[in-house]
Amino acid sequence: MLCIDPVQTYRAGMAPAEQTPQTPQTPFHLDAAALKVLAHPLRSRLLSALRRGGPATATDLATALATNTGATSYHLRKLESVGLVADTGEGEGKRRLWRAATDAHEWNASDFAGDEDAQTALGWLVRDYSRHLGQQFEQWLDVEADWPLAWRDAAGLGDQLIVATAEQAQALKTELEQLLARYRQIGAGHPDARRLAVYSVLFPVDLDERPEDA
Repeated sequence: MLCIDPVQTYRAGMAPAEQTPQTPQTPFHLDAAALKVLAHPLRSRLLSALRRGGPATATDLATALATNTGATSYHLRKLESVGLVADTGEGEGKRRLWRAATDAHEWNASDFAGDEDAQTALGWLVRDYSRHLGQQFEQWLDVEADWPLAWRDAAGLGDQLIVATAEQAQALKTELEQLLARYRQIGAGHPDARRLAVYSVLFPVDLDERPEDA
């Protein structure tokens, strides 16, 4: 699974595309240690805030996330320890300026087979993303009526059923990621461009027909 700019955010609304921070585009592959660090309510939001808003100090992040500087400093260091965030070296004194070390992270469920703690952490993290997806989409629905019709037509929600093997589903997921990669900065620099969240969720619906393990 690839996660680019998780749904959690500390800002309402959308900023012009040219304000999107430019960070490395090679996904960070979560190992068990990184996963266990990231699976924490504040750490997950700190990473998302840095990806969406660009470099910030612990004080700035504490204000934005309604917590205290001591907590943000501690959890930023934990994220730094596994390579998810980094010190820019541009801060003054104790006001370290932090940035997201990558713009995306990914994982495979099979990476954590046999590691009960990692599987528990992954379960929490994915469910947290799901909850915040719902919250953010509802924020859009609350203001949608005030947006231009062109944007309302372009945005939307849909679902489709496909019949595929696990290998074919993996191929579909890869093709979708490649398509989105082509569109990722397509509107950069255009005054009418805005950041858009695109989510893809792929899961079996016939839950009582579990295949045998390969």
